[in-house]
Amino acid sequence: MLTAQQALDHLLSHANPVSDSESIPMQAALGRVLAENVNSLVDVPPLDNTSMDGYAVRTADIQSSGSILTIAQRIPAGSVGTQLEPGTVARIFTGAPVPPGADAVVMQEDCAMPEGSVDQVQVNITPAVGQWIRRRGEDLTAGKTALTAGTFLRPQELGVAASAGLTHLKVKRRVKVAAFFTGDELALPGEPLKPGGIYNSNRDTLLACLKSLGCDATDLGIVPDRLDATKAALRKASKDHDLIITSGGVSVGEEDHIKPAVSAEGRLDLWQIAIKPGKPLAFGAVRKSDEPKDGEAWFIGLPGNPVSSFVTFLLFVRPFILKLQGREEKPHQSYVMRADFDWLKADRRNEFLRVKLNTQGGLDLFPNQSSGVLTSASWGDGLVDCPPGQPIKKGDLVKYIPFDALLK
Repeated sequence: MLTAQQALDHLLSHANPVSDSESIPMQAALGRVLAENVNSLVDVPPLDNTSMDGYAVRTADIQSSGSILTIAQRIPAGSVGTQLEPGTVARIFTGAPVPPGADAVVMQEDCAMPEGSVDQVQVNITPAVGQWIRRRGEDLTAGKTALTAGTFLRPQELGVAASAGLTHLKVKRRVKVAAFFTGDELALPGEPLKPGGIYNSNRDTLLACLKSLGCDATDLGIVPDRLDATKAALRKASKDHDLIITSGGVSVGEEDHIKPAVSAEGRLDLWQIAIKPGKPLAFGAVRKSDEPKDGEAWFIGLPGNPVSSFVTFLLFVRPFILKLQGREEKPHQSYVMRADFDWLKADRRNEFLRVKLNTQGGLDLFPNQSSGVLTSASWGDGLVDCPPGQPIKKGDLVKYIPFDALLK
């Protein structure tokens, strides 16, 4: 069996970003991936401006604290002042351009009005040149790159694009993913359960994961445990999708048909990895038609146990999809943290344990680490990456991967 890193490297070596793109209004671009660099149309800010309410001054006029100067003009945001003459100040408000001749801003808390005066101000500090001034172009410069191709567009990136003067953005098309679920025991919530039946939790978990990544996800439902039905589902899924994801049927039992079905309809490149939970993970491709020119859809088969399915999606499917999307994505974040638990039954496989942050700054372990106990993932804040054959004792430092780093 391949190690987790070997399996991930193998998957990523096959993932080529989708090439199609479209120009869309910026308000529709949240969660999309930039297809090209975005250059600013303007300097941001367009002029030197103040970051504080106060007074624009000439520092040469204020040699000591307590200097009294004449208020010669008033500049609200959206207005432009005139040349600041020696011995005068300008009343100025946050965001307003600093008038020519001024080289600092004194915030109003450091000033006072002399008793009985309406057109003078007493400056109670000695200001430094450049104080409280935001310089023209200090955020963005006209013609320079504001956002790079491959950037995942969050609210803050849309704000940058707006400040750069953009109304539309060219983005990669959404990655198209088809998902189906095998198992005669499965039923949808709301349906009556037959003897031996269970509700299909993987459907909602995996479709939600796909949507959170910005995929165009197609739910092909539950497929009967028959080879012909599995092959037919693969053929249908391959037609208009970049990736096919299945859950269940990837082991070696007589009712597990994914492996022979994929081999018949395409090819299987990888099967089984040395992790727990999630050993039976399959990777390959399914032909879109009998014509080689029509290409293939990638295939990833996940285990049927709900925790195994969820964990393998986060560790393997997510980075594969990010690369298909063309995202400039760094490896998921991990942190060295203290284990406040014992895990002495070390496995020969790389284990991923569900844990929760505690108020003492350490990690607690969910008591039941079975791959069928999905509440462990709901209870937990993340995973401890436990190397093969390594027990954990209370107080040990461990590698912690928060779910927040794996669900975006």
